[in-house]
Amino acid sequence: MSAIDELLERARSELERVGPREAAAAQEAGGLLVDIRYAELRERDGTIPGALIVERNELEWRLDPTGDHRAPEATHHDLPVVVVCNEGYASSLAALSLRQLGLHRATDLIGGFQAWRTAGLPVQSAAGNAGRSTGGDGDGVHGRD
Repeated sequence: MSAIDELLERARSELERVGPREAAAAQEAGGLLVDIRYAELRERDGTIPGALIVERNELEWRLDPTGDHRAPEATHHDLPVVVVCNEGYASSLAALSLRQLGLHRATDLIGGFQAWRTAGLPVQSAAGNAGRSTGGDGDGVHGRD
């Protein structure tokens, strides 16, 4: 097993990961879906309506409730957060990082955005994107998402 596979396995062992319908229910109940996919994927595939868009390289700064650069939605450490990447790999590592910041209810979406779309849940095209974005320039580095 590679080092990254071991890291991913350890991260997932600390999360109660959710499927697409559970993520939708969390959002409906006031939880925050956070889309960390880079712009090219959002433009190609669309976004989840109402999801907060925060590219991965800004995630911790935007979601830390105690930080000066936090998004307005990052109101407290008890906030239910579901991190969404493209296929459910990078989101596991990102959710663990948020837990380390004290967001103890952070988790990720099993299968990522692709699973959300396959489940037939709402997707908005890039042209009509209703996702809220915190901006970000991206760093041009795109690993497994």
